Amino acid sequence: MADDAMKTDVQLPVATDLKKPRPKKAPELPILERRNWLIHLHYIRKDYETCKAVIKEQLHETQGMCEYAVYVQALIMRLEGKIQQSLELFQSCAILNPKSSDNLKQVARSLFLLGKHKAAIEVYNEAARLNQKDWEISHNLGVCYIYTKDFRSAEEQLNLALQLNKHDLTYMMLGKIHLLQGDTEKAIDVYKSAVEFSPENTELLTTLGLLYMQLGKYQKAFEHLGNALTYDPNNFKAILAAGSMMQTHGDYDVAMNKYRVAAYSVPESPPLWNNIGMCFFGKKKYVAAISCLKRANYLSPFDWKILYNLGLVHLTMQQYASAFHFLSAAINLRPRMSELYMLLAVFTNDDSHTHTHTHIAKNHRRSHLFLTQLVEMAQKLGAALQAGENLYWSKPGKDGKTSQRSSSSKPSSSQQPLGTNQALGQAMSSAAGYSKSMQITAEPEADVSSAPSPPTVDPGEPEDEDEVEETAELKEKSNTSA
Repeated sequence: MADDAMKTDVQLPVATDLKKPRPKKAPELPILERRNWLIHLHYIRKDYETCKAVIKEQLHETQGMCEYAVYVQALIMRLEGKIQQSLELFQSCAILNPKSSDNLKQVARSLFLLGKHKAAIEVYNEAARLNQKDWEISHNLGVCYIYTKDFRSAEEQLNLALQLNKHDLTYMMLGKIHLLQGDTEKAIDVYKSAVEFSPENTELLTTLGLLYMQLGKYQKAFEHLGNALTYDPNNFKAILAAGSMMQTHGDYDVAMNKYRVAAYSVPESPPLWNNIGMCFFGKKKYVAAISCLKRANYLSPFDWKILYNLGLVHLTMQQYASAFHFLSAAINLRPRMSELYMLLAVFTNDDSHTHTHTHIAKNHRRSHLFLTQLVEMAQKLGAALQAGENLYWSKPGKDGKTSQRSSSSKPSSSQQPLGTNQALGQAMSSAAGYSKSMQITAEPEADVSSAPSPPTVDPGEPEDEDEVEETAELKEKSNTSA
């Protein structure tokens, strides 16, 4: 045993003296791919300036033949908004490697971003021949067909994409197709399938809730909107929709609490301020309602719904001139909207205004006698001052516009009195505006010590043809008499 131990002791040094094999040297990468790993590293880190510098060195060494360097450079160009340059670079990649479906997908994507949808469809179809089981190709083909309004082909491609791989975005686009075709029921079925696949997607839940609101199914709408707010309490669309439902049922305070939350995330939203204004209107706080609605109108001046609401609130406050102003603007934006004409007709034929109109008419009749006397006095004063036929007085024409006529061309009894109530039917003015005009027109203490200066026609308003001819005749007579 001692000999065995000695042999073991002797043999140990022999084992340690054995030479370990040297590791083999890693093979050098070809010159075309030497810096691909570094380009990829800087790109995913979004260090685009350094990435472009490395790409420049790589392309210089390879004389522009490195496919990956050109590909990443095109991606960076697209991120910088240089779509046309990125398209040219992706086309270069497709020339370097014509069998790559990825290169063709990027070419088609750039064409799509440039608005060349038909050309993008052709390239996507070519890429689909190279790879028939690519979800991205089928989905993007469906989107391109939507822009060309070929909804049948779009639906086929999106259904094919869902068979290859289910994605929330594909469900959204498929539902959009049915909505564009006016088939709300099919759209709801699509979104229900999408919610089953992705129950925590707040955008899908909110969209489904809004569709149920349009159909009047408020219970289901509130259920889906509540689920959306459970996953995202600050979801602006869901808050606005839920508050709108509460507002419809008269729960103005609860709706206002919802809108306060939404105002923190989106303080400059026209629909938000429109709804807040109508909440104040429901609570009969009309001044606050007008303030909020005017802010909404400032943020979105061409939204006819906001103008409609402004006209409604002003009508409720008996500010008929302002109501007419906003309703006319809404009608100009939506001339085929019957509700606008209906609301405009409400205050023109409202029996509650009969007393006001009668009172205005009485004031006008009382002022006509005084105005006739005032014109006669002015004629006498003009004769005393030897103004003769050069003296002109203003009175409404056939269309209610002012014109110039001679005071001595016709007797005062045949003249139409000044201040007639023609603006009532045209401008729908309020009683306050008319009474104010009466005070100005029928001033009892008129100063007749000096002749008034001749009035002028408003710039840009065409004069009545009869009045123009009559004025011309008067001028000829005055020149002849001179």
